[in-house]
Amino acid sequence: MRVSTKKTLLVAFVLALPFFCKADETTSKNAVMSIIKENKLEVVNYDYALSKFGNGTKDTQKAVFIDARPLKKFESGTIPSSIQINDSEFDEQIKRIDKVAKDDEIVVFCQGWECQKSANVAARLKKLAYTKVKLYQAGYPDWAKNNYVQVGANVVKNAIENNSAMLIDARPNTQYKNESIASAINVPDTQVDELVGRFPSDKNTRIIVFSQGNDCKKAHVVAQKLVSLAYKKVMIYADGLPAWKANGLKTTRSSCDCDSKNEPKAPKNPFLGPIKKGLDEGTVDPQWFLQNYKNLPKDVSIVDVRKSSERGGGYLPFALNVSVEENDVESFAKKLPKGYVIFHCTAGSRALEAYQKAKKAGLKNTVYLDAAAKCVKDECEFTPNEALDPVDW
Repeated sequence: MRVSTKKTLLVAFVLALPFFCKADETTSKNAVMSIIKENKLEVVNYDYALSKFGNGTKDTQKAVFIDARPLKKFESGTIPSSIQINDSEFDEQIKRIDKVAKDDEIVVFCQGWECQKSANVAARLKKLAYTKVKLYQAGYPDWAKNNYVQVGANVVKNAIENNSAMLIDARPNTQYKNESIASAINVPDTQVDELVGRFPSDKNTRIIVFSQGNDCKKAHVVAQKLVSLAYKKVMIYADGLPAWKANGLKTTRSSCDCDSKNEPKAPKNPFLGPIKKGLDEGTVDPQWFLQNYKNLPKDVSIVDVRKSSERGGGYLPFALNVSVEENDVESFAKKLPKGYVIFHCTAGSRALEAYQKAKKAGLKNTVYLDAAAKCVKDECEFTPNEALDPVDW
């Protein structure tokens, strides 16, 4: 009789679970709505969030995206280029946006309508006098259903170990051949239409795209193409190859026996006119550039090859702007200044493409800066990338 009673109680409990869960969800939603009402928070939808997204990189976004979830959730998937500020660690993590102006727009999100964290963070931001705080309460689940997401290195590692995703390197083929994340295929963003056949036939395949780091838009371009083709599980590893290598993770070079033949060797003829050559073919020596770029010889020019729309956040005032993406080979070559030219972009990949385009046009006095560039107003900070394939050129 006692056993029968226990079974009866267990069955009753199981049958009641949906009711309890529904009640819990309702309670959570009510708590969120109370915070929204009390703090007069403005709630926005996916279309609004998308309108502020730009091309996915921080410098093109029209709002600062804040993920209010814990770090583990953030690293497993987030809206690209978001900043993590968890409500339980708010006082410490608010420093992450100390350079954000009080009148800049901020979009806060978390795990959906049952998640109070985004409302808590948005309310505290308003109390700190941030005047344009928006709440994307449908949050990460809603975004992931409609668009590509950003993941951390652990997700990429697990995907490689379990063979559970296709990895795509969106950088130029030259960089891919020199070094990439082991097992990745190459679909450069500039050739995505002609190489669309490399994408899997199953639209539910998990796909992780990466390029040269957080400021490089190439991974975003390929990811957006995949989304437009109705692929459902598209991700980017925005930290890219530089961070992967910095963490000592496996690359196509670290997994091969190639140390001896790839020892850096300075070119026998170290200068191209007045410009000191770098170790990789076509590059300018980064240290020489850092020491001289503000006072270059009169016959040397710097050309910013980004789109003009990308220069809103900052640029070198003495650099000519000729977009490598918006000009064919002939037009690009005609717009370049006479003398010697150094190309630069945001992360180094488009500068390489500019060098290749100039070379195809028959120009011999051009080099590119293989470095990340962060520009604010009329100042730029350059962080050189590691030489990939030292040769005597």
